[in-house]
Amino acid sequence: MDTFIVNDEEDDKDKVMTFAEIESQFESEWVLVENPQTNETLEVLSGRVRCHSKDRDEVYRRAVELRPKRFAMLYTGTIPKDTAVVL
Repeated sequence: MDTFIVNDEEDDKDKVMTFAEIESQFESEWVLVENPQTNETLEVLSGRVRCHSKDRDEVYRRAVELRPKRFAMLYTGTIPKDTAVVL
């Protein structure tokens, strides 16, 4: 099983990170971002990282447990060229 990290420590839980910081710190991982700040096209600019893992399903399960009112699910890696993405 891949590493699954939850940011529940007081120091980390309320820290707002930019998208660039998230992307560089959690390379090729799924990231649950709570209360994301977005631009007019809904691209994530910043937010609070609540959990991250290389296993997408683990992050989805944690989102169900946390039940955040507003959140974004990000993948910081490169999606293979022949992959279909369903929204």
